[in-house]
Amino acid sequence: MGQLPHLAASETLGDQAYAAIRDAIVSGDLVRGQKVTERGLAESLDISATPVREALRRLEQDRLVERTGPRSVRIAKFAAEELREFTLIGDSLRALAARLAAEKSTAAERRAMRAALDGADALLARADGIEAGSEEERAAIEEILERMRAFHALVDRASGNATLLHMLDMVDAFGTDERRGAVLSEIGGDRRAAVEERYRQHRAIYEAIASGDGDLAAALMGAHSRAAADSLIAGRFPA
Repeated sequence: MGQLPHLAASETLGDQAYAAIRDAIVSGDLVRGQKVTERGLAESLDISATPVREALRRLEQDRLVERTGPRSVRIAKFAAEELREFTLIGDSLRALAARLAAEKSTAAERRAMRAALDGADALLARADGIEAGSEEERAAIEEILERMRAFHALVDRASGNATLLHMLDMVDAFGTDERRGAVLSEIGGDRRAAVEERYRQHRAIYEAIASGDGDLAAALMGAHSRAAADSLIAGRFPA
């Protein structure tokens, strides 16, 4: 076969619309079950309806929106059993990512993981003197959670598997904002100790990855992910 021409790698308006709408769903700005129209989204993004239509087709494939009419969709809303299955998938994928990171991560990637944890520990130490339940405490906790998300993202990328990363990206879209809300609720309630235990697990996961122990890294990450998922489901579907 002859040489194919090189294509320009530029992000289209459809790509940008997809990213913007997906981010709004993940962050909770677009609420589960909310109905939206192509025209409304296009006006909000200040673009024509054509790239929005393209973006919504992709989001339908991701199961993040459901078509309700020729020009309207509803933000997907899931039942307890569906959410449980999504989290089971995510638990397995995260454990695999940790295993591959233990086998394949570079020294630079491991330094970045350690730096994320060290930064979170420093923030936690500064937060000890903050009044419980205050806005200042909430801001500090959200900053620590951001470091934890960065740590998980570093572990995922260190797996070095593009297919796995794509699958994790899809699974993560089904509850990122709710996971943050669940943690904040637990810290303000009677499950603070459980949150602190999950926090400490990150260091053990890192040590397993740094030592190249894939079996241990996978086991620790799997247990950590299941504990976090159980909290999310309990928060969304209380008994």
